[in-house]
Amino acid sequence: MADNPDRERNRLTGRLSRYARVGANVGGAAVQMATARLFGRGLGDPKNAALLAQALGGLKGPVMKMAQLAATIPDMLPPEYAAELQTLQASAPPMGPSFVKRRMMVELGAGWEKKFGSFDREPAAAASLGQVHRAVGHDGQLLACKLQYPDMESAVAADLGQLNIILGLQRRMSPEIDTSEIAKEIGERLKEELDYTLEAKHVALYRQILAGDDLVRVPEPVPMLSTRRLLTMGWLEGTPLLSHKEDSLEDRNRVSTAVFHAWWHPFAHFGVIHGDPHLGNYTVFEEDGRPGGLNLLDYGCIRIFPASFVEGVIGLYHGLRDGEPDRVVGAYEGWGFKNLTKETIEALNIWARFIYAPLLDDRVRTIADGVSPQEYGRREVWEVKSRLKPEAAITIPREFVLMDRAAIGIGSVFLHLRAEMNFHRLFEDAIADFNTAALANRQAKALKAAGLSS
Repeated sequence: MADNPDRERNRLTGRLSRYARVGANVGGAAVQMATARLFGRGLGDPKNAALLAQALGGLKGPVMKMAQLAATIPDMLPPEYAAELQTLQASAPPMGPSFVKRRMMVELGAGWEKKFGSFDREPAAAASLGQVHRAVGHDGQLLACKLQYPDMESAVAADLGQLNIILGLQRRMSPEIDTSEIAKEIGERLKEELDYTLEAKHVALYRQILAGDDLVRVPEPVPMLSTRRLLTMGWLEGTPLLSHKEDSLEDRNRVSTAVFHAWWHPFAHFGVIHGDPHLGNYTVFEEDGRPGGLNLLDYGCIRIFPASFVEGVIGLYHGLRDGEPDRVVGAYEGWGFKNLTKETIEALNIWARFIYAPLLDDRVRTIADGVSPQEYGRREVWEVKSRLKPEAAITIPREFVLMDRAAIGIGSVFLHLRAEMNFHRLFEDAIADFNTAALANRQAKALKAAGLSS
């Protein structure tokens, strides 16, 4: 049924209002930063970073998510900006009980509450695009109901329009890196996150990939209680990942092994990654009073790669391990890097050796000795930038964005948990039977079964 004209006018009004608020805040910050530069304060000055964070801090929803996403991609922003943006709160003000009632009526109809044994109108968790409510099914099953905030599509449209302002600042600060493809990738992934029907299919995909897995649990969707803006799944009991920081080394390593497996197994065998390494997307389930493994909770940001891309990631590993520069360059070209010069390749190798270092090192170790989670990867990124030339800007391929972000994200988890493991052996096990054709075949079957392809 088509929306009525009043509703369309309300959406347009809301979108224009959003444009005005985001544009005024971010644009105003840009003007002040430019003025400050005239008086000798550079764009990388911490005061400018605080100014941008302050401009974004009063806005909730997608713009917050984009800002935090930008902060977790090391090659996008200077350290001062990343540190400030990471302080922004991810949660929007929760919808009150009466508002939740109206939203649920829109999604499931006037008799929505009778479809549950019970439903808690107070949120159990709130995030940038929606909030989660506890419920119980008529069969006694504990449920998690992820309910999207109203009019998020208009908010996303407005915020994506302003993303170019932020990236415009980035290009002025770091002209040696072209972020145009990054903007496209962020925009596409963020739009996908609004579609909870798509997310339910992602959950179904992961339930296939990790079926029978002892280390990682995936919730079960409940289609009869789900819509495009409401996703109902089985509730997975668990404790926050960071609550295990002081556990024994054995227990911390078990949780860390589960994190490694939850990320690398889907990628190496199916070409699929969980692209949002936010710590709130994981909890730890217990067995016999001790950590048993990982609950993987959120599936809004899933990236599916062709088998050839996975081949490139593994090929780069082998090229670095075996000292084969032609294989290294072939991997970069396969990912979409173009016009590679000797200097550019040497710069990219700095980052590659940093990311692959624990995978190449056949010993028990931490993920990055002596580095804090907040600084993980920052030094290497700035060394890369110092070697690149503004007149020969390098374009970051879209496929690289979430790989880069997730690698830093899971590395940060290992740092938080102070894991000490042989990452080389774990990785070798993950890629032991890799075959490009076999992966493509497995992926096609899994996507079809999950309803993600014809």
